[in-house]
Amino acid sequence: MASTDNPTPASRGSKSLAKNLAKSLGKHLGKARAAFDGLRSHGGFWLKALSQPTIDLSLRTQAGQRTRIVESPGLSLPRDELDVLVEQLRIVAAKTLPEESLTYGIFSGEPERLSRAVVTLISEEDTGRPIAFNALSVMDVPLDGEPAEVTHLGLVMVDPDVRGQGLSWVLYGLTALVLFARDGLRPKWISNVTQVPAVVGMVSDTFSDVYPSPLPGARQSFAHLQLARGIMARHRAVFGVGEEAGFDEARSVITNAYTGGSDALKKTFEIAPKHRNAIYNEFCARELDYGRGDDVLQIGRIDLAGARRYIMSEVPSGSLPSLLAASAMLALQRLVLPVVYWMDDSRAFGTLRPRKQDGGAAR
Repeated sequence: MASTDNPTPASRGSKSLAKNLAKSLGKHLGKARAAFDGLRSHGGFWLKALSQPTIDLSLRTQAGQRTRIVESPGLSLPRDELDVLVEQLRIVAAKTLPEESLTYGIFSGEPERLSRAVVTLISEEDTGRPIAFNALSVMDVPLDGEPAEVTHLGLVMVDPDVRGQGLSWVLYGLTALVLFARDGLRPKWISNVTQVPAVVGMVSDTFSDVYPSPLPGARQSFAHLQLARGIMARHRAVFGVGEEAGFDEARSVITNAYTGGSDALKKTFEIAPKHRNAIYNEFCARELDYGRGDDVLQIGRIDLAGARRYIMSEVPSGSLPSLLAASAMLALQRLVLPVVYWMDDSRAFGTLRPRKQDGGAAR
């Protein structure tokens, strides 16, 4: 008669199966908990972005890195904190251009220059060392006789030690999405000044109604022309273009652009980063005189279609918050957005006009 003191092979197999099931369950629970923590972090980020009068947000965008977005630091930060922020930007610039120095715009440290800026700074989480930044600027430009805001995509710099780590979706897209969401998902004009084919392509692919662009259907509307004229007349200092620089309106090309403090950024076509789509490289080689130092002035819009396009093509696909954001974009476009626009009678949207004008008169 067999003894029951020693387990049979079947009982040993059952215990092993149970142990493996417990381990698998624990692993899945750990992943679910991590996903929930990430979702909670991103949810808190967007709630703060939508509620703060002036944005100052910090978010863990990927392992070992934190991203800070600061709106109007020249107004919102005390002088000592502003000096620290500017010094962090200069640290990244010094690693990017070790033999040069930049003096225009945000690098001046002047509160006035930083009062209309939106700075996105990526730092190492453990050490606090700054490794990349993007500095956007908000410009007031007349359009059809009314003031309009144009968000200039600004200067992007990345420490050479961390290039290739997938930072572009944060530097080029996250802040634009935050500002777009903050404004009730209303279309916003954007501008970009560059001679880099990779950036020309990124702007053309991401945003809507972009000119100039080699994509089929790109055309210069009267709105594009008005905004370009206003930017060149009033805001050359934002992107370091001197008064002696020319402007070819028909092509929206700035000639001899590197004369206003941005000289160190001038590149040859050979070293300028190329786009994976050759159409943009050929466009820049054809339209720009790199020896003279030309730039394109691109004007476009960020709208719901562009925001969704960027999230789905540029943000890492494995990110749960990005997938939820894409779903939310689709839901807003089909269900919620028209209601939001209709119920907000304080601001204009398209042919809809605010119920109360500046003088308080109803119409």
